[in-house]
Amino acid sequence: MLIGRDAERRVIEQLVAGARVGAAGVLLVTGEPGIGKTALLNETAAVAHGLRILRARGTEAEREVPFAALLQLLRPALGGLDRIPGPQRSALASALALGPDAARPADRFAVGAATLSLICRYAESAPLALLIDDAHLLDRPSAEALLFAARRLVADPIVLLIAARLGEPHPFEADLPRLHLQGIGLDAARQVVQHLPGDLIEQLHQTVAGNPLALLELADDPDRLQRIPPGVPFPVPTMLAEAFASRANRLSAAARTALLVAALDDCELAAVSRGCAELGVDVAALEEAEAAGLVAIRDGEVQWRHPLVRSAIYASADPAERRTAHRAVAVATPDPDRRAWHLSETVLGADDEVAAGLDVAAEHAAARGAHAVAATAYERAGRLSQRPPDRAIRLVAAGEAAWSAGLAEWAETLLGDALTLRPPSPVRIRAQEVRGDIEVKCGSPRRARDILVAAAAESTDPAVAIVLLADAVGACFRLCDATAGLEVAYRLDSLLPAVDRPGPRIIGLLASGVAKVLAGSGGTDQIRAAIALAPSDELDRDRRRQVWMVLAALFLRETGTGRTLLQHAMLERREQVALGTLPGLLFVLARDDATTDRWADAEASYDEGIRLSRETGQTTELAMNLAGLAWLMSHQGRVECQELAEECLRICAAQEIHLGTVWSLFALGDLELGRGDPAAALPQYERLVDVLAEYELKDPDLSPAPELVEVYLRLGRVEDAQRAVLKHSALAEAKGQPWSLARAARARGVVGDSESDFVLALGWHEETLDAFELARTRLAYGAWLRRVRRRVDARTQLRLAVEGFDALGALRWADQAAAELRATGETARRRVPSTADELTPQERQIAVLLVDGNSIREAAARLFLSPKTVEYHLRKVYAKLGIHSRTELTEHLGRP
Repeated sequence: MLIGRDAERRVIEQLVAGARVGAAGVLLVTGEPGIGKTALLNETAAVAHGLRILRARGTEAEREVPFAALLQLLRPALGGLDRIPGPQRSALASALALGPDAARPADRFAVGAATLSLICRYAESAPLALLIDDAHLLDRPSAEALLFAARRLVADPIVLLIAARLGEPHPFEADLPRLHLQGIGLDAARQVVQHLPGDLIEQLHQTVAGNPLALLELADDPDRLQRIPPGVPFPVPTMLAEAFASRANRLSAAARTALLVAALDDCELAAVSRGCAELGVDVAALEEAEAAGLVAIRDGEVQWRHPLVRSAIYASADPAERRTAHRAVAVATPDPDRRAWHLSETVLGADDEVAAGLDVAAEHAAARGAHAVAATAYERAGRLSQRPPDRAIRLVAAGEAAWSAGLAEWAETLLGDALTLRPPSPVRIRAQEVRGDIEVKCGSPRRARDILVAAAAESTDPAVAIVLLADAVGACFRLCDATAGLEVAYRLDSLLPAVDRPGPRIIGLLASGVAKVLAGSGGTDQIRAAIALAPSDELDRDRRRQVWMVLAALFLRETGTGRTLLQHAMLERREQVALGTLPGLLFVLARDDATTDRWADAEASYDEGIRLSRETGQTTELAMNLAGLAWLMSHQGRVECQELAEECLRICAAQEIHLGTVWSLFALGDLELGRGDPAAALPQYERLVDVLAEYELKDPDLSPAPELVEVYLRLGRVEDAQRAVLKHSALAEAKGQPWSLARAARARGVVGDSESDFVLALGWHEETLDAFELARTRLAYGAWLRRVRRRVDARTQLRLAVEGFDALGALRWADQAAAELRATGETARRRVPSTADELTPQERQIAVLLVDGNSIREAAARLFLSPKTVEYHLRKVYAKLGIHSRTELTEHLGRP
């Protein structure tokens, strides 16, 4: 029975009750050692009548064992492994070293998605309680998989409780609901240590701030309490550790040795016995420790009274004793990876043989998707290497593994340490390539550009240099450095004739074409040539650079060109649960949809891209998705645009992501222009023009000139409008693409007196899919026709403009078109807003996937959700739309 925890018990009972009715509950329980976290988890198991229980506990001995805690937790549920999606099943089997799939490399996000799928399958038979104790001691890959699942539990009959020590780093600190345990009150303390005199209980309670374990420990040692000055706060963890160490020091030498061996290993009694035998000690000596209340021997395991006991035993041993014990355990263990870890603790100085063993352990961990463990093993192997080149190679491998684990700062440190050793050129180039990728996604595109260009200059392999320079163009794109990008394009052109492999050729052509488009120097022919070479299996396997293929649709803005590649890439990345590349792909997909009539789909993709960018720590992709969504919402006249743009601008200012700045300023200007306030729009557009000029960006698609023309004319600045038209038209003609040519023709029509420009613009629009720009041209054309007193002709264009804007949800623009139509003597028939417009982005995603023929489980797998969560959102979709079937859903969404 819990004493003094009535409020906390009610919280737990509510979570358990919610799980019984299908409402998931997640709670992180924190507090200092001994405060009662484990007791609260035990109480949860006691009150969870009718729930299945899965438990796991982190330990020091298994912090570097890949997925040790996840296997401990999921073992009873593994019978359902065949019932989850194939790629997820393979990833989890690989992570847990199960069956034939164990040899396949695992992606850390795929393991998280598989964990979610498996526990949700397991909960279909009965509600489920997942209890994770000492989460600060979990191996990091297990913790990341559980955090992935915890963030996505919504409508499942599952309660997840995670207990972690306060002040210890762990991934669960991120964003989970939290219950912080304080000490128990004085009345409860009297019940816990009722055998002590009342005044002593009050002193004890005050000294340990109501910590239950400390109350019990000091109650058994009043002399220690008497030595503490009254009223002086004492650090409880230190006090408890000293108390446990003092108790251990009263044991025999054999018992202390047996305890030390147990503290090093996985606590299986047989393993502890083998280690003790190597040291000539009988494992039966542990009976002394059991009698002293330090451990308990149950079910063939050594169970510690508290994790602090284990820590105290290890910390109080002499360094030489620890090394001797590690060596004995290493000899006794049959697992070569664990042997390598233990041997690494015995080395003073360098040892190439031990380093080689750690190398192998790191390779095994990386193959299972445990990249953080692999990074630690590679780093330790590097530090133990005698020769600087070997040390550098292993530190680079450690940095690469740390980056794969999403630990950018650690990866940078490891790579920097490797580079100080002056490694061989291929090793140095690899280190710089990874550093460049980190900077592009999480740091400064400027630094990325410089790193990658320098690495390419050092490479003697043209294919390697091409992919490095392509990444440099990607950095220039985000940096908006058209000049440097053009220089890189010319270097790519000089290297391409020497390369026959399709992968590097496609990347090189695309990157060169993109850089030239940004600089206003052609490039579209190279992009088309690259698309003609696709698909390439070699390029498809390179997830990091696959985004180059899908960028083609953005830079050409033509009907059909490259769009099938984009859809294929998205489907493949979802099926493979490649979340690390999804934020960038989602941005491109959303940007593509935002330039058609699929605005709701675009918003859903941007929304998911933002969520996944935050989750994966990719600040650059976060900024890009924020900017894209801000621009989309500006066309809809939604106030959220400003908040999104402001967040984007903060990130972009800190990291020099000037492309995000460009799009955010465009969004803010468009928002004000759509509101009918040209004076408020002007400073945003003019600031944007200054940014484009500063970085010599000459891509007409980034220019707000057509919008500025309208602003200038409304403000009476005719000459400024005329100058803007001339400059923009020259850039659009040089590019020669229909989207930019249509906008340029519209701008000329707005300024001039010739109807032919509007007709030409409409012709160019037929070769693009941008419904918003088409409606903008019809509005401008209709307004011009009305001004020259051709009211009947004007009505045709204005009616179509109203319909186009209404269909998109660009209501402010529809209002402007309707006002122009009223000025011709006709009242617009406005579209009645559909209830489908009220769907959230995630509801929209789910609805579209189901309408497109996916089952509930398939939709769940593709969105990395549980089937119950998909069903939960689908019920909300049906309720909002007032429908009851997928057939009706198809009709409401207007999809084939």
